[in-house]
Amino acid sequence: MRYELCDHTADIAVAATGDSLESAFAAVANGLAAASCDEFEDAGGERFSVAVDAESREALLFDYLDELIYRRDIRGELPVDHRVDAVSGPGSGTGERSDTGTDEWSLEASARGVPLTEIDAREIKAVTYSEMRLERVDGGWEAYVVFDV
Repeated sequence: MRYELCDHTADIAVAATGDSLESAFAAVANGLAAASCDEFEDAGGERFSVAVDAESREALLFDYLDELIYRRDIRGELPVDHRVDAVSGPGSGTGERSDTGTDEWSLEASARGVPLTEIDAREIKAVTYSEMRLERVDGGWEAYVVFDV
């Protein structure tokens, strides 16, 4: 699992890879944290759980990242050290329709909430669908997400 921050006109983008869909989602979330703050490793914070449901794999990624930004704004904590335990949906992660005919996707994850009072964080306003990519590649998954700053 890895990520790279990419300049994107007035915004910032995260390009991420992972061996699994779960690790790709976690890598994008870790990229979001890195785009928000340079140093947060020793800033403490409690772990919290995140559960998200959506109608598609891409919507699940969008809603997951949007939930992290919402929690930062509401709780005053920067979510860091992301762990995505499960991503489930049609076709067992292949993106194909399931035999049951449902298109529902879900995610179970956790992160550590670092108090914003303990760090010097930049504001990331929102996740966008602009240029969003989430695709299976040889050996894993690639994701590209643009954030409004």
